[in-house]
Amino acid sequence: MCRRAVPTAASDIRLDNRPSSRSRAATHLLFVLALGGPALSSTTPAYAVCAIAQYGEPKYPAKFQHFDYVNPAAPRDGTLVLANPNRLTSFDKFNPFTLRGNPAPGLGLLFESLTTGSADEVASAYCLLADDIDVAKDGLSTTFHINPKARFSNGDPVTAADVKFSLDTLKSPQALPQFAVYFAQIARAVVLDRLTIRFDFKVATREMPLLVGGIPVFSRKWGMRADGTRIPFDQLAFEKPIASGEYLIDRYDNGRTIRYLRNPDYWGKSLPVRVGTHNFARIDYKLYADTVSQLEGFKAGEYDVLVEHTAQSWVRRDVGKRFDSGELIKREFMHHNGAGMQGFFINLRRPLFQDVRVRKALDLAFDFEWLNRQLFYNQYKRTDSYFVNTDLQATGTPGAGELAILDPLRGQLDPAVFGPMPRQPDTDPPGSLRANLLEARALLAQAGWTYRDGALRNASGQPFVFELLGDSGGDVSMEPVAAAYARNLQKLGITMRFRTADFALIQRRIDAFDFDMTTVRLPDVQVPGTEQLSRFGSRYADEPGSDNIAGVKSPAIDRILRLVLGAQTREQLLDATHALDRVLMHGYYVIPHWYSAVHRIAYRNTLAYPARVPLYFAADEWVLSVWWRQSPPPSP
Repeated sequence: MCRRAVPTAASDIRLDNRPSSRSRAATHLLFVLALGGPALSSTTPAYAVCAIAQYGEPKYPAKFQHFDYVNPAAPRDGTLVLANPNRLTSFDKFNPFTLRGNPAPGLGLLFESLTTGSADEVASAYCLLADDIDVAKDGLSTTFHINPKARFSNGDPVTAADVKFSLDTLKSPQALPQFAVYFAQIARAVVLDRLTIRFDFKVATREMPLLVGGIPVFSRKWGMRADGTRIPFDQLAFEKPIASGEYLIDRYDNGRTIRYLRNPDYWGKSLPVRVGTHNFARIDYKLYADTVSQLEGFKAGEYDVLVEHTAQSWVRRDVGKRFDSGELIKREFMHHNGAGMQGFFINLRRPLFQDVRVRKALDLAFDFEWLNRQLFYNQYKRTDSYFVNTDLQATGTPGAGELAILDPLRGQLDPAVFGPMPRQPDTDPPGSLRANLLEARALLAQAGWTYRDGALRNASGQPFVFELLGDSGGDVSMEPVAAAYARNLQKLGITMRFRTADFALIQRRIDAFDFDMTTVRLPDVQVPGTEQLSRFGSRYADEPGSDNIAGVKSPAIDRILRLVLGAQTREQLLDATHALDRVLMHGYYVIPHWYSAVHRIAYRNTLAYPARVPLYFAADEWVLSVWWRQSPPPSP
């Protein structure tokens, strides 16, 4: 599943499975909870179905009643009040698909796609706007028939022409550049009749039917003036979207609050994929200026759910009389999501960082074990893979399948790639920070950096100085992490300056690649696909706004990426992804951080959730989609 990279907000924030700000639009709205790709095989007959799975068969049979992880009898009333779902403290538009400006939170409630996914499976797609899916036998096209009951919020029927318009708009220069990447292999969308559309592909991959099934659909009338002229898509601001989702924008104020109201005429309430979901009649967002006021607002009862990403806050700050009385409840929910990659991303576009020995030395100076003990209450594990917590993670030495991929690239790869996977530096005994720094000093010397005149200098006498760009959103927990890292680097003669800025400014600087090092999270994927091309493909390294944050340019990686995208079996996908992970980790493009296999959620006791917790879920989206309000609250 494609997800947009996002700058992290604080040191031990693990941004669960959701991107922030406009990245939420480029990903959550792109797939609207779709969690994988469909089946494609030369032996698969061409026939129309309403559910497809990337490998094997969908879990839920035809005519199923509802997903297992919902409560079909949940009350459908009440108001859910939420705070900032990301680091943005205000919004200035309702269009989540464009680069300029900050979108309002919750816009994913407005948009739907042809298919949606199941949180019980890593790779499935079930009919939503569509009521029929026909994957061509050769895998080069997929045809969808649109449910004739599907309606936009203005009452107009959803048509094939609207779907084509949505795709063409999102692929245009007026939309976020990520869409052009995600949809690059779609050759065309062909309207066959009013309710039937066929997508033709440039290549046959198992991912393509999911990609087109996940296109967010909106009406051609969105942005149309009364005189028939159209507002350019990238200039749409507070023009309310005309889409098919279950909620409407009710009211908003000063870019700080917004209310969504369930559409009483919502067309899809009886669909199996909608039964037991979206149980709140109203959803309010209140945006706080910083995390301190946000936490105090939760304790004061100003909103209902706090998804906690900071270990220190969970242990020491998320306490008080309302927690003691049972009015506020804290729970940790186990999930099976991949952890993604969060870390200090190094900008290879800077000459300072182009030597891999320098990047490895910077990694050796990072003391995770000390941070975990002193700051994080031992709640985290060290990230040692781009696909950690999944079977996509490379381990040990390359197996036969990996070697078949890597051997033809041997002349382009570091010989170390053919040995064991890199182990992240460890300072627990018998390891030590001193030993790691000595190894780092030796690597730096090999790269031409030696200590003299009070600093680490190159042959020209220039000191080793760089900036770590961080967020100033109010949670100061990044500062002790940066300070500890800077102290370790100073022992090598390296000066690291920690620079804070507003979240929106950080996003703009990252989009322009105007940074030395910054904290970013590449959200997890359960089935790697086109998002890997955007993150690591050479052609996107210099494209402003792309997800290739580090500026990776490697013909060998480009070749492996093509094999990931073209995998026709689960085994092929695993081999290609293991090879990709191995090469990326040996490139030391990131100083990895940490991860947790639980979601930490604090909530009011007037809320309830189904007895069965899904396998793969983002905490805030899970609350929005299947929780409900109970009244009166249960007795303590």
